[in-house]
Amino acid sequence: MMNDERLLSLLGLAQKAGKIVSGEMAVEKAIRNRSAKLLLVAADASESTKKNYQDMAAYYSTPIFILLTKDQLGVSIGKISRAALAVTDTGFNKAILKLLTM
Repeated sequence: MMNDERLLSLLGLAQKAGKIVSGEMAVEKAIRNRSAKLLLVAADASESTKKNYQDMAAYYSTPIFILLTKDQLGVSIGKISRAALAVTDTGFNKAILKLLTM
């Protein structure tokens, strides 16, 4: 089972390092210009939001995980609730993937 606490603190570190993009427009732009290495979408996001991100992630071959809540994603990066986050750094991407696939 994935360790939520470790994931949330990793996301916080990535945010402080400027390696997280959040907000619908910014996340979509990061996917399109291929700077997004990993996409995290909140499990409680609307079905159409999840489908939109899943379709984009599939088209641009971006790994995607649907997990946590919008509030957890937002709080982890010190912001209000977020439906999606894009990780733009290879190092953080590897560390997060390792946690998610344990």
